[in-house]
Amino acid sequence: MSTATATHAKSMLEAIHDALDVALESDPDVFELGEDIQDPKGGGFGIHKGLSTKYGPERVRCTPISEQAIMGAAIGAAIAGMRPVAEIMLMNFISVAADQLFNHAAKLRYMSGGATPVPLTVRTTTGAGAGFGAQHSDMLENQLIHVPGLKVVVPSTAADAKGLLLASIFDDDPCVFIEMSSLYFTVRDEVPDGDYRVPLGSARVAREGSDLTLITYGKQVLDCLALAEQLAGEGISLEVIDLRTLQPLDTETIFTSVAKTRRAVVVHEAVTRAGFGAELSAQIHSELFGDLAGPVGRVGSANTPVPYASSLEQAYLPTSRIEPAVRALLG
Repeated sequence: MSTATATHAKSMLEAIHDALDVALESDPDVFELGEDIQDPKGGGFGIHKGLSTKYGPERVRCTPISEQAIMGAAIGAAIAGMRPVAEIMLMNFISVAADQLFNHAAKLRYMSGGATPVPLTVRTTTGAGAGFGAQHSDMLENQLIHVPGLKVVVPSTAADAKGLLLASIFDDDPCVFIEMSSLYFTVRDEVPDGDYRVPLGSARVAREGSDLTLITYGKQVLDCLALAEQLAGEGISLEVIDLRTLQPLDTETIFTSVAKTRRAVVVHEAVTRAGFGAELSAQIHSELFGDLAGPVGRVGSANTPVPYASSLEQAYLPTSRIEPAVRALLG
């Protein structure tokens, strides 16, 4: 339930800090754990600055550099009734703790007949474009979505970052909250004060249109909105759907939009092969095959590890391939 009233312009990083502050203040069962998250550093990007000073080291806890230890401790605390917020500094490192997350956190409610919820939130950061290299930049959301029992969230605005993070923290199932580092300082919008929550499983129509639907999330929402604005000058009307939550998935919003425009392109930063776009394409074809004016397009990053050189990294990203995919489908 939201108690927010006034709003203030904030960056995505500031909005995430606000969400953590609100959660820690409102519920003594909420605590954070992760590498270097205490003051004065406040984590790798400074998101936690001031929180350990305000709430103490027991509730904002530094950990060893061990993703298995972070995840295992967080799952144990969640089973015991706490609401841990575990920071895995970079998304690639979730693979180190995959056994705990995939085989324990995701399955315990099911295996206990609903008696053992796991109210765990895993925050992690990723994204290409900043020169972090191949081992620190991958979007691996497709691997998470494939695991029943996990909820997966990717915000694109500061307001949604706060609202979705608070909704995740107070959800009784394990949620993986994916933050794209390129948006921390570049995205800035009006963020409600106080306890503001955005329901999980609800997509947002970021821009209405009639000729083609772009379905996307995270940083690529900005890319798709920019293209929609550009092509509007040519009389091309693009609708942009910001999924926000990948699991649970708001198929109603997707199907309603594509039934109207009869054309769709799915855009994501993960590599195209076996990406989430393939699943979305399959669902749209199955539901709307007789209504489509053409096959669903998929645009993702190149099928290589993320390059380090800036010029190659930009070529790896899907940005330049969205417009050709749109034009091809529009004929």
